[in-house]
Amino acid sequence: MTTLYLGPDELSRTIRRLGHEIVENNHGTEGLVLVGLLSRGYPLARRLGAAIREFEGVEIPVGALDIGLYRDDVTRRGAPPPVRPSDIPGSIDGKTIVLVDDVLFTGRSIRAALDALLDFGRPARVRLAVMVDRGHRELPIRPDFVGKNIPTALVQKVQVRLAEVDGEDGVYVYGEEATHA
Repeated sequence: MTTLYLGPDELSRTIRRLGHEIVENNHGTEGLVLVGLLSRGYPLARRLGAAIREFEGVEIPVGALDIGLYRDDVTRRGAPPPVRPSDIPGSIDGKTIVLVDDVLFTGRSIRAALDALLDFGRPARVRLAVMVDRGHRELPIRPDFVGKNIPTALVQKVQVRLAEVDGEDGVYVYGEEATHA
């Protein structure tokens, strides 16, 4: 079973809302840097940056972060992950970094992202923006900005599809809902 939770228009509105929330929480755009996790977090970060530019008239630096070598399951996966270049725009020292990812699940990717990010400097603070929070955390990680909370069963899969990566925009949940006896 496949369920569409957000179509292209809802996804676009959600990105604009998240952009407003980020600027409001930061009390403006000063010192703000968006860093998207590869692969879908980065296009989301770019879209957030474009939305902020549209309503604030300010260009926010946007970077890309590869967490492949920082994952705690890297030795269990067999072949090493492909190394993709991270692209962090300038120094992050003393800045407010907003990590951007598509789906927050166990929290392990974000833990890896924090480790990877700190190799680039010492930000003043780090915030987390996700398009979907599906629950089932294994680590004490909580997002600061959430596009949509979608409670899921462990057997389900959530996918954020983006035109830049997938050729279409949408948020989908795959799999049967859990039955409770």
